[in-house]
Amino acid sequence: MTVKTTKAVDACRIRRLQNPVMPYAWGSRTAIADLTGRPVPSPQPEAELWMGAHPKAPSQVICNGHTVSLRDWIAQAPEAILGENVIRRFGNELPFLFKVLAAAEPLSIQAHPNMAQARTGYERENRAGIPLDAPQRNYRDGNHKPEILCALTEFWGVNGFRGIDDLRRQLKRYCPDTLSLFFDELDRTRPEKTLRHLFARMLELQGQTKNNTIAEALDRAATAWPEDPISHWVLKLSAAYPGDIGILAPIILNLVELMPGQAMYLPAGQLHAYLEGVGIELMANSDNVLRGGLTPKHIDRDELLEVLCFQSSDPGVMRAQSISPTEACFLTSAAEFSLVKLTINAGCRHEALPNRNIEILIVLDGKASLEDVDTGEKFPLHRGDSLLIPAAAAAYRISGQAEIYKATVP
Repeated sequence: MTVKTTKAVDACRIRRLQNPVMPYAWGSRTAIADLTGRPVPSPQPEAELWMGAHPKAPSQVICNGHTVSLRDWIAQAPEAILGENVIRRFGNELPFLFKVLAAAEPLSIQAHPNMAQARTGYERENRAGIPLDAPQRNYRDGNHKPEILCALTEFWGVNGFRGIDDLRRQLKRYCPDTLSLFFDELDRTRPEKTLRHLFARMLELQGQTKNNTIAEALDRAATAWPEDPISHWVLKLSAAYPGDIGILAPIILNLVELMPGQAMYLPAGQLHAYLEGVGIELMANSDNVLRGGLTPKHIDRDELLEVLCFQSSDPGVMRAQSISPTEACFLTSAAEFSLVKLTINAGCRHEALPNRNIEILIVLDGKASLEDVDTGEKFPLHRGDSLLIPAAAAAYRISGQAEIYKATVP
């Protein structure tokens, strides 16, 4: 009984986290290293800082001078750490994955499956005996992956298909000759069928037809509208991925510029690509990605077409809504996660009451101190520090001057 009691008590305490860094080729050599106080530039690109319990790369909980995988930490006392509400809805698993994303180069054109698609695909590939770490694997878990990206720097991306009229206009600007047969097929009365047919045909372009289409788009971008942001990104994508039809992404998808503090939401099935910038990313706990271009990684165009939502959309720019003097929340439809920005200053201390779901905090700027009201334990907070706040932890308060982002379950 003594061991169980000790574990239960430990599980209720606030803990510091050590978080893995993912060294993907498109990552920055400065952003994450600088945030976490390590030498700049880093020896290799650093793309994502993961805070969570995904099997691929779980965070480590610092406990009495030792580290324990967050997955194992949760397993020893799931109700105390996750909270009864989370367990009832999602079982004994942390339902979100929290990241700092640093894109120095464009990411692939991609989409994420819905829940039914993820479960079916995961089971199908398991039956086929495809190892989880195989390069050709599409589904690495059975979960969907809605996500939100909040910019920490100026951030560029493409998100969702343009409206039919806008799409026709952009195709005529950049590919008036090579894609002229596509124009009359853009039917606003049947947008889903139209977009699916258009995108499938573009992915199927081969040989000289594809080369001519790319050449025409590049020529128009360089000579007719070189100052246009669409042209800028067509040219930049071509420099990174010459000969890839994915360079047309800024023409057919909504080009989005986010300023620091602005965000965009990506539901399942939304075609998108992050192009450049540093941001906070929060998503359902999944690593499922279906790619269509702009990458040396595995591409499965047929499977991508199956998971895509072929609807024109206005991605909009999200801003956090104030919910207390220190908190502003980005409101989404996601059941697994909620992203909250905490702004602490000398005249406004953050007070967190008990009876919460699990929280993970990361300090983006400034200095502060977090105090566990029950135990009196204090945690000095500096840029790059992250904390696990179990559901069973007592009230806590944060004082100082800092910008902190919080991931939790609504």
